[in-house]
Amino acid sequence: MLNYLPKLTATITFACGLMAQAAYADMPGEEQYLNHCASCHGAQADGNGPLGDVLNMSVPDLTTIAQRNDGKFPFLEVVHMVDGRTGVMAHGSDMPVWGDQFSVGAGSGMERDLSAVYEVRGRILSLVYYLESIQK
Repeated sequence: MLNYLPKLTATITFACGLMAQAAYADMPGEEQYLNHCASCHGAQADGNGPLGDVLNMSVPDLTTIAQRNDGKFPFLEVVHMVDGRTGVMAHGSDMPVWGDQFSVGAGSGMERDLSAVYEVRGRILSLVYYLESIQK
């Protein structure tokens, strides 16, 4: 019986990933960006969003992330900024505009927790892949 445990765990993990992928599929990276980032960074991600004028700091051009990093898009670093592991001064410790869109809320039971984790990871990856795709 215990020989099946690793395979069962992998199968459940894979199935939860597929369910989460389906859950966020109707909101791909560009739509995630437009709904949660464009108000400050602009629809073209050039740092010219409508709220940029009311901020006390300049809003970075997200299309030049790779240029600012020797021509390489720092994928994992960007993931960490989006998921809150790396603080971004303008965003505070929690991304206030995003709310809990990119964080895992409290769920009940292991299945709910795994599903929420995969759903959030899907949103983050979708957004970061989109940012990578718009680099100059």
